[in-house]
Amino acid sequence: MLGVASGLSWRLLPRATLSLLRVSRSRAAAHGRAYVVPDDVKALAAPVVAHRILLTPESQMRGTDAVGVITDILRSVPVPAGRAAG
Repeated sequence: MLGVASGLSWRLLPRATLSLLRVSRSRAAAHGRAYVVPDDVKALAAPVVAHRILLTPESQMRGTDAVGVITDILRSVPVPAGRAAG
């Protein structure tokens, strides 16, 4: 994933996404689950990918930080609804 937005750019290569998948699986296992839920990904996205976000000096002067950007992105993405059993 490569993106450019107002005052920042990011590039998530497959290695970064695989790292996020691995740590999300580990978190799920630590919580006694054999599956990953959106909260696993959300809890670990910032620590795994924040260093890949480059902020412009102007953005930094406005007080923007990489963790805040990731948090805003995650808030804007709706969590998929599960399918009803039946």
